[in-house]
Amino acid sequence: MDLALLLGGAFLAGLVDAIVGGGGLIQIPLLFGAYPDAGAATVFGTNKLSAVFGTASAAARYFRRVEVPWRAALPAAGAAFVASYFGAMTVSALPEALLKPLVLVLLVVVGCYTLLRGDFGRVDRGLHLGGRQMFGALVLGGGIGFYDGFFGPGTGSFLIFLFVRFFGFDFLRASATANVVNVMTNVAALICFGSGGQVMWQLGLAMAFCNVAGALVGSQLALRHGSRFVRRLFLVVVLILIVRFAGELLQSWSQ
Repeated sequence: MDLALLLGGAFLAGLVDAIVGGGGLIQIPLLFGAYPDAGAATVFGTNKLSAVFGTASAAARYFRRVEVPWRAALPAAGAAFVASYFGAMTVSALPEALLKPLVLVLLVVVGCYTLLRGDFGRVDRGLHLGGRQMFGALVLGGGIGFYDGFFGPGTGSFLIFLFVRFFGFDFLRASATANVVNVMTNVAALICFGSGGQVMWQLGLAMAFCNVAGALVGSQLALRHGSRFVRRLFLVVVLILIVRFAGELLQSWSQ
């Protein structure tokens, strides 16, 4: 039963992750539930093994239909790769309690901003990507990459929001670019966890197969229905993340 639930969750995680991010919101709690005695690093490492295949397949699907802005994607992906590796190294060293309140505040800001600005991310403004924007992509990729290596849930959603807000992409183009960056964060974190023996390889590969299937379905839905659909699902995922983090914080404070 646990295996069937994990595989089904991996499919759903791949579907959601390919469109708006947030797949870790599904896979990580399922892994903790199925393996309560496993360390956090092992759970995160197994999640990364599954997710890297899904994000790569979604990115490949987007390449064929969406013009990826490589002048922003490549610097962000490179910085994210390096930062994600160092973020993964800190998993056992830093308590989640320091990060969760900040992430909750950021999610509330992101959700409110997107909801209140009805035109946000509906049209691609096509900003010129010069040296300033490339530097911004390095900073963005580095910050989000470290977060993904260390913690993870909501990484794709944060990437999409930032690409829309600061680079003028519509939600579909931002989602495609976010998947490129997310591939690199997942690879870097997986290298770190894998080298430390903190990956359940057989389980992770089985989940990866389902994650890829979900990612292909998710990317096809995004391509078919466009930015309006991605924007709506983005708001739903952000709301779920807010509820989850708020619930966990209230539970920890009441103990």
